[in-house]
Amino acid sequence: MSEVEIRPPPEIQGPSAPNAKWEREYREFLRLKPSLLAKYRGCYVAIHDGKVVESGADQTTVALRAYAKHGYVPMYVGLVSDEPQPRFRLPSPRVYPRTGEA
Repeated sequence: MSEVEIRPPPEIQGPSAPNAKWEREYREFLRLKPSLLAKYRGCYVAIHDGKVVESGADQTTVALRAYAKHGYVPMYVGLVSDEPQPRFRLPSPRVYPRTGEA
């Protein structure tokens, strides 16, 4: 019988570039938050390339205006507030087998 060859595990890449960019924008939002509170408290801001590129009272409007200016690229749109944001549960859909199928 031949000997067993042991190979190293495959290398797995980290997050894809779009996720990495979104993470950078989110971290920048958190870093800027103290200064954002002075100017944008209670408003939504869009962070792109580490800067506020759009702001307003409605999250969807802010996002749409930011995407219209900069293209559909990863950016962070969040509420500037010192209050913790409410959490919500978004359940995933359930798939049930069709009746009468084997």
